[in-house]
Formats: sequence, structure tokens, C-alpha cells
Amino acid sequence: METLNHKEVINLLLQLAAMLIMARIFAEIARKLKQPAVVGEILAGIVLGPTILGSLMPGFHEYLFGSHEMSNIALDGFVQISVVLLLFIAGLEVELQIVWSQGKNALRIAVASMVLPIIAGFVVAYAFPEFLGVNINDRIVASTFFGLAISITALAVVARVLMDLNLFKTQTGLLIIAAAMIVDVLGWIVFSVILSLSESGSGGLGVWPTIGLTLAFTLIMLTAGKGLINRTLPWVNKKMAWPGGLLSLSLATCFLAASFTEFIGIHAIFGAFIIGVALGDSEYLTEKAKEILHQFINNIFAPIFFVSIGLKVNFIESFDLGVTGVVVIVGLLTKFYGAYLGGRLANVGRKESIITGFGLSTRGSMDIILGLIALEYGLVSDSLFIGLVILALVSSIASGPLMGWAGKLKL
Repeated sequence: METLNHKEVINLLLQLAAMLIMARIFAEIARKLKQPAVVGEILAGIVLGPTILGSLMPGFHEYLFGSHEMSNIALDGFVQISVVLLLFIAGLEVELQIVWSQGKNALRIAVASMVLPIIAGFVVAYAFPEFLGVNINDRIVASTFFGLAISITALAVVARVLMDLNLFKTQTGLLIIAAAMIVDVLGWIVFSVILSLSESGSGGLGVWPTIGLTLAFTLIMLTAGKGLINRTLPWVNKKMAWPGGLLSLSLATCFLAASFTEFIGIHAIFGAFIIGVALGDSEYLTEKAKEILHQFINNIFAPIFFVSIGLKVNFIESFDLGVTGVVVIVGLLTKFYGAYLGGRLANVGRKESIITGFGLSTRGSMDIILGLIALEYGLVSDSLFIGLVILALVSSIASGPLMGWAGKLKL
């Protein structure tokens, strides 16, 4: 087995140290400014990447991130593990009982908040593929992806915003959370199918077997799989060292599920997300255990992923004002009005529908992950990817103030 040599090990360790230090510094700055940590971590990557460090100190940037190919391959392995674990804890946040409690209203709002952006995004991307930067050789799939990317809601970010506004336990807050959970589940199923249809995808089993296995995996894990977890967790908590036993088995199960979906031609992150939903919904996974998993992943692996975004593209050279403007405007308007109309169709009051529209317009880690995977698969250009990152940053920053403003409206 090939191993890293002395210099490559040093280089890899310096890369990880630089990424974690910069991520922590910028995350703390973001926190002081009452912004999500992800905003600071992405900015840290832009500073460390070719955009700033590569321009100001090209020699040092080349040594750190461009001089050792094997170190970069090892770093990419860390990034792949990080994104799998990110989707795993995103799944842990999905509480199916909240979804069931909100019933048809949450489903109507979730579907409406996805359908309008997906249709509008598809039409824009399909009509102007060269301008927007979607792969013209995979035009239908790439256009569908763009629509899906602007339809996703960042569950973790919107939950934090609702907590800050003291709306989390209100009827409107629970409706937003339930709708966001449905959007997450539907979004990842649709995205997995899109990748299996892509010419650049890895669907080695064929499109229909892959789709069938994906749906079967989802159904089994959220029914029989959840039942098996409920029978196994009490034994793990009682017989194994806590929290070590729970942590190691949870992550091992996550990697097994991720490897299965990767094998059948669906990205590994989908398996991690679904197993996270099944595990997180168990009554035997305590809040303390969830918090340990969140702290472990959010403070070690998540920063590595979000910083790596800034290392992949030059945000100045590849920035296109027209593309970014279209992405931000289409993304914000269609998502807001889709959720708002969904609320009105569900007989939710006008004021609550406005709050719901702003809440579900919150982006963050999820659509950035979608964009990065699409970039790696060649579905989108650097400029379109940058537009999606900026959409995520703008919506994450603006959602809190907009929801607070909507809450003060007298309608």
C-alpha cells in the first residue's frame, strides 16, 4: 500500500492546521456579528485559497496547497469524510414526529416551496445554458440540478434563526421546521436520482435499478431499519462504554450506509443522511448523545469541508456579476413566493405565510454541498458554483432580520 512520505505528511498536517485555525478565527468573528459559523468558515477558505492567499503570497500558497499531490489526495479524503458526516448530523436533526404533527400543511408548503424554484430554475438554465454555465452536453440534468439547488432549505440554519427569534416552539416555527425537514428528504432523493441520470454520474447498475434500490433503501431504513435501531440502542447504551460505544457504532453505521448508496450509483451523502434520519428519530438516542455527535463533527470535520470550498475556485477571477445576480434573484424570489403560496394554500395566515416564506428561503450548507458535487461532476461552471455559494451566504445572513421584520407586521 502506497504511503505518504516525510514531506507529504508534514504538508498534510500543515494544511489541516491552517484550515482549522482559520476556520475557528472566522467562525468566532461571524458569531460576534450574529451570523452562522458556516459564513465565517467559507470566508476563511476564500482567504486561504487562490482568491486571496494565492494572489498575495503565491509561493506560500503553492507550497501549502499545490506542491504535494499525494497530500492533496489525502486532504480530499478528509473532505469526503467531512461531507458524509455533515449529512449524517443533518439527518439527525430531522424529527419525523414533528413532520407528522404538522401533517398536510407542512407537506403542501414544502412541495410548493420546491416546485416553483425547480421549474423556474430549470427554465432559466435550459434557455440560457452558456450564460448561466450549465453543462450543455448534459443539459436537461444540469438544468434540473440548478432548479433543485435553489429549492433547498438549510434546516440547521433556519432552526438556529428560529431559536434566536424565540419562534422555534411556536406553531409557525414548528410548521417551518417540519416543511424544511420534508424539503431536505425530498431534495436529497431527487438529487440522488438526478446524479444517477447524469452522463458523468457513477450509476454503474443502470438508471432504473439505481432508482429502485434508492427508494427501497429509503423505505427500509425509515421503517424496519428504524425498528432495528430502537432494539439495538438500549443494548449498546447498557453494555458498551458511553459515549464511546455509541459514537463508534453510529459512525460505522453511517459509513456502511454511505458506502452502500455509493455502490448502487447514488452519492455516499444520501446514505449518510437517511441513516441519520433513522438514528436521530430513535427515542433511545438521547439529546446528550446528539450533542456530542454535533460538537465532534461541527467543530472538526465541518470546518474542513467549508474551508475546502474556497480552495477549489478563485472567487475573483471566476466571479460573474450577471450569473450571480440571476442565481440570487431567481433563488430568493421563487423560494419565498413558493413557500408563501404554499402557506396560503394550507390556510395559514398571511403574516405567518410571509414568515414561512423567509424562513424556508434560508440556505446554507446543503445547497453548497449540492453545488460542490455538481461542480465535481462537471454539471456546472465555476461562476455558477460561486453564485450558489453567494446565494447561500446572502440568504443565511438576511433570513433572521427578514423574519424578525415580518413578525412585527400588522396585517
